[in-house]
Amino acid sequence: MLGATVIENRSGKTPVHQNDYRDTIVASQRVNWRIEDIIGSDKKLDFSKRFMPESLARVEELSFLNGYEKKVLNQIRGHAYLSIFGLVEEFILPFVLDHVRPTLAEDDYRVRAFLQFAGEEAKHIQLFKLFSEDFKSNFGTDCKVIGPAADVAKAVLAHEPLGVALLILHVEWITQRHYIDSIKEDAGADPQFKSLLKNHWLEEAQHAKLDTRMVEELAVGMNLEQIAKGVDGYLDIGGFLDQGIKQQTTFDLEAFEAATGRILNEDERDEFIEKQHQANRWTYIGTGMTHPKFLETLENMDPKQRERIEAVAPAFC
Repeated sequence: MLGATVIENRSGKTPVHQNDYRDTIVASQRVNWRIEDIIGSDKKLDFSKRFMPESLARVEELSFLNGYEKKVLNQIRGHAYLSIFGLVEEFILPFVLDHVRPTLAEDDYRVRAFLQFAGEEAKHIQLFKLFSEDFKSNFGTDCKVIGPAADVAKAVLAHEPLGVALLILHVEWITQRHYIDSIKEDAGADPQFKSLLKNHWLEEAQHAKLDTRMVEELAVGMNLEQIAKGVDGYLDIGGFLDQGIKQQTTFDLEAFEAATGRILNEDERDEFIEKQHQANRWTYIGTGMTHPKFLETLENMDPKQRERIEAVAPAFC
């Protein structure tokens, strides 16, 4: 497996990959899709159905909402979900390009694999923008999303590269986990929304492999103190994102009240914010922090860093 490597600072050996970059290129080309094949024309969202799986949306916990109101909130969460992924990919794209740029004259397959990775991330950004346009033209209520993307990217990319790379690896693994564990078998969700997530998942499967390699490459030659500093950066970014998703929870509440015409009382608002913020925490942070592959990568660098993250993770579950 890709995570099963030996970091140079622990054994004097360089990372060994069982799957080479050539295989990653072939796999990505096999599942490659065009935006116009999955969105636009007669491929429309069905607003009579929910978008998100309950394991992520957690709208059923809000017992004071009726069935219609839960569906509306679920759709608002779906809009935020893809919008936030689009926002995140806007800092992944320049980071990947910066990572591969210094080695353009070296391994051709490696360069091609990372450039293909970057191109697919750019495609995903465009896909999610088109989804947002489709949603806005049919939902009927403005739904704010945290940002702007440029400011988020600036704040994230200000951290040391290993911390950013760990956050990107975290994001790639949650994409895999969400689709496989929650979305794939959800028969009640809108087929068009599921199609967007399925196609995103197909390409991100290869990105998770490349992100693992990127983390390993950055960690080679680092001592344990430097690795710990990288994890510090990852946690700092996580705290920054947690503040963002708390703000997103407030935006979702505003959109819910505008869309349904129902103004929640103080107790209902407090419960809404508490439970939906925790649902967002699980969706964007907890599912990554507890992913076995993410923890495996940390353990290969330093088992103490895995233990550190495992101690923090319950707050986001």
